[in-house]
Amino acid sequence: MNLEKVDKSRFEPKRPGSQDIAWCPGCGNFGIRNILITALAELGLNPNEVAIISGIGQAAKMPHYIKANGYHTLHGRAIPIATGVKTANPELTVIAEGGDGDMYAEGGNHLLHAIRRNPDITVLIHDNQIYGLTKGQASPTTMKGIKTPTQPWGVFEEPFNVIALAIALDASFVARTFMGYFRESVEIIKKAIEHKGLAIVDIFHPCVSFNKVNTYAWYREHTYWMDDHDSYDREAAFKRAIETDPLPLGVFYINEKPTFEELVPAYKRDKTPLWKREPKVEEIRKILDIKRRL
Repeated sequence: MNLEKVDKSRFEPKRPGSQDIAWCPGCGNFGIRNILITALAELGLNPNEVAIISGIGQAAKMPHYIKANGYHTLHGRAIPIATGVKTANPELTVIAEGGDGDMYAEGGNHLLHAIRRNPDITVLIHDNQIYGLTKGQASPTTMKGIKTPTQPWGVFEEPFNVIALAIALDASFVARTFMGYFRESVEIIKKAIEHKGLAIVDIFHPCVSFNKVNTYAWYREHTYWMDDHDSYDREAAFKRAIETDPLPLGVFYINEKPTFEELVPAYKRDKTPLWKREPKVEEIRKILDIKRRL
């Protein structure tokens, strides 16, 4: 495939007013949007084959700005909705997307259980180490010492290391990138989407309005690529995950195992996607009658 000639325009919204993107000039989310659209196009996918599910936040606006199936759900709830979408229609490429606050704070519980269930979805976390939508409060990944409107003395809590957590829980695919590295980020997201199982990708990007520490230059100076890393070695992956400065980028860990959809009893009896099946009205009535009598 000639990557220079890949047509990305099919993922560009054509609705009136759809190009009015509500992100600050210079926001890293623009770059992540371009990276994701490029990855989807290079994989040969079409908008009707993709579903993007998001929660609340600046990153969670993504379904509005990409032409694909989309669902803008509640704060922190993108992952369970994405799991439901994939279970009902395994033929879709399903992406759950949100920020570090949305996915690691409000949605942290869902992330833990998604690792346990291993649905075949891709989780993209826009990690700018701050709450951008609500004007700059500390998020779970904010570094110690950074001053915010609600922590004027400086953050004193340890930042959340989701990479180490995911590897410790034996997640199926764990990666991290910085959106300033365009081609490398495209390739990582392509690998994540092609991976069969839960793929977690933490994406560093700057918040140009509310985080003046973790800038484009800061990420380039404080990260490195794991060129010699064996992604199938869990112990080596964990050792890399707990490194702090510089921070490693790349695919940390791959552990291929059965997916949630493969193990769901409904698909053991019948491979027909749930959304294509005729509802069993009488069985539903019986369930409702039992509920009414309780």
